[in-house]
Amino acid sequence: MSFRVLLAHTEEMFAGYYGERALAELSRHATVIRNTTGAVLAGRALAEAAAGCDAIIADRATPGLAETFAEASGLLSFHRCAVDISTIDIPAASAAGVLVTRATPGFVDAVAELGIGLIVDLARGITDAALAYRGGATPEGRMGLQLSRAVLGIVGHGRIGRRLEEIARAMGMRVLVNDPAERDSLSLPALLAQSDIVVCLAPAIPETENLFDARAFAAMKRGAYFVNLARGQLVNDAALEAALETRHLAGAALDVGRAQDQRPVLRLAQRPDVIATPHIAGLTREAAEHQAMDTAQQVAALAAGRWPDGAVNPEAARRLAAKGIRP
Repeated sequence: MSFRVLLAHTEEMFAGYYGERALAELSRHATVIRNTTGAVLAGRALAEAAAGCDAIIADRATPGLAETFAEASGLLSFHRCAVDISTIDIPAASAAGVLVTRATPGFVDAVAELGIGLIVDLARGITDAALAYRGGATPEGRMGLQLSRAVLGIVGHGRIGRRLEEIARAMGMRVLVNDPAERDSLSLPALLAQSDIVVCLAPAIPETENLFDARAFAAMKRGAYFVNLARGQLVNDAALEAALETRHLAGAALDVGRAQDQRPVLRLAQRPDVIATPHIAGLTREAAEHQAMDTAQQVAALAAGRWPDGAVNPEAARRLAAKGIRP
């Protein structure tokens, strides 16, 4: 079947999260329509841009709203070029008979590597010294935390958590794990009380909303460090700020937060005891290309009349079933 795809990435998002190699692969299997508006498309605007298209490939900034699925009457599939599908209205897509797919996590190494970098920075004050020198001052030497004698607590032991543990152990760190899915994991209070550095990698589900609140930060060792590589909604920002303000925590590193696109809020990011990065943990060419290639392969399968990998709601894909494509 002849296939037409709207690639919803803006030019900026395309450069960072799709790329020419993945576009070339996608173009081998479908006619590709690019988003040239310069704006993130949503709702009816996304449906209108996808008029005549069989599929939409959406970056993480492009939501899958009920209005899009209701308005895009010819749409067969909606492909998220990321793992996170929290901004896609799955029930609405299913009601419309549209298949939703997601990419596989090709960013495990990238996130774990940034995590190690942030841990080293917190432990040794690298950013503080670099900023002082850039400002024309000569910083005083600061006594650091030797990681080969430190205890790392990992909250959430999925693929990233396991990779982070592997690297940390190779550095000589003692690693503690909290994960409800694992029988031998420590309780959260026990992990917090023993860890010199705590890294949040827990899944963002209703049960983990504000997992790190005032009580959790109070349970951490005085002078410990906190790192969030997961999602902003897992942390109560006011509680984190209070723990830093009283110096109960020595510092924090945040790649995510409650600002737009899951970035750290400016109030916290501006603090001298916080190292903030703008949600870049998975932003390497290798990681981005992995997920972009996933979507290209999903479209290739559909264009050839085959069922794609990564389906989220296969039982609801009535529009594909009508064309003879079934799981």
